[in-house]
Amino acid sequence: MSSHPQQCEAAILAGAWDTLFAEASVWIAEHTGAGPADPCAYFSQNIVYLLRGRFSDAWKTHVFCLQTEDDIAAVKAWINGLLARQSDSSLAHLVTGLLLAQSGQSEQSVQYYKDAARLDPESAYPHYFLAQIHERANHLEMAIKEYKEAVRLDPSYMPARTNLGVAYQEQGRLEMAIKEYREVIKLCPSDPMAHANLGCALAEQGKMEPALQSYKEALKLNPKDAEIHFALGGLHETRGRLDLAEKSYRDALGANGEFGAAYSALGWLSLRKQRMQDAQELFSRALKCNEEDPRAYHGIAELYALRGKRQSAMENYTKAMNYYRDPEKRNQIMNQLFQEGQVGD
Repeated sequence: MSSHPQQCEAAILAGAWDTLFAEASVWIAEHTGAGPADPCAYFSQNIVYLLRGRFSDAWKTHVFCLQTEDDIAAVKAWINGLLARQSDSSLAHLVTGLLLAQSGQSEQSVQYYKDAARLDPESAYPHYFLAQIHERANHLEMAIKEYKEAVRLDPSYMPARTNLGVAYQEQGRLEMAIKEYREVIKLCPSDPMAHANLGCALAEQGKMEPALQSYKEALKLNPKDAEIHFALGGLHETRGRLDLAEKSYRDALGANGEFGAAYSALGWLSLRKQRMQDAQELFSRALKCNEEDPRAYHGIAELYALRGKRQSAMENYTKAMNYYRDPEKRNQIMNQLFQEGQVGD
C-alpha cells in the first residue's frame, strides 16, 4: 500500500481534491496525541482550501505547515520532489506556485502559475491564483483580466466569480459586481456570503430595501456570521434606524465577542446619544480587540474634544488619521480640525 505522501501526490496529479483532503485528514489523525503531524499533511489540506476559496480555513492550516523555517523546508522538499518527477504536470506547477505564494515568495510563484496555464490551457486555477497576485500588487485591471479568464474557462468556478465581483466593486463597477454575485447565487443558493456580497453592492447603489433582503437571507443561512450582522447594522444606521443598528451590532458581538468593529460602531451610537461613559468603555474595548482601529481612536478623540482636552484629542485624531485607509476619512478629520483652528494653513 502506498504511503500517505504518495497517495497525496497521486491525488494532486489527478486533481482529485476530495481524495486529497480525505487522505491528508487520515495522515493528520494518525499523529493525534503523538506530537505534531507532518507539515506536508496540513499543506495538502491547505491546497484544497485555497482551490475552494476557503481562505480562513487555509489560514488556519497555514500555521501548521508554513509557519516555521523547518516546516517550510520540509514542504518545499516534498513539492520540489514532486515537480522534479512530474515536470510536465500542470498541477505540480500549480501547487509549487501555491507553496511559494504562501511562504513569502509571491513574485516567484507567478512563473509557476504561467507554466501551469501553458501545460493545461483549459484549467481555470492558474488564472485564479495569478489574479490574486496581481490584486495584492494593486494591479486591479490585470487581476480582473485573469479572473475573467478563469470564469470563461470554468463558468461554474464560484471562487473566481466571487473575486471578480469583489474586484469590480472595488472599482465602483457595481452593476458588473452585482451580475457576478447573482451568478454565484444561481450556482449555490445556500452560500451566505454570496447573498451578503450582493447586499453590500446593492447598498452601495442606494438600493436599500433589496440590500436589506439580501442580508436577511444571508443571516437565515448563517445566523452566526458576525460580519454579516455588522454589515446589516451599517445598513440600518445609514437608513436612520439606530435601534435596529444597535441590535445588529450587538448580534455581531453575540456571534463573535472579539469583533472590535462592532464595539466601535456601538461607541459611536452612544456618542450620538451623549452617553459618554458608555462610549468611552466601548471604544476602549474596541482597541483591546484591535489596537489599530481608527474609528475607536477617532471616537476617543471626539470625547476628549468635548471635554476640552485638546492635546489628548489631537493625539487620538493623529492616530485615527494614521490608521484610516480611506483618504476621505483622513480629510474629514483635517477639515474639522482646520475649521476649529487646531491646525495651521
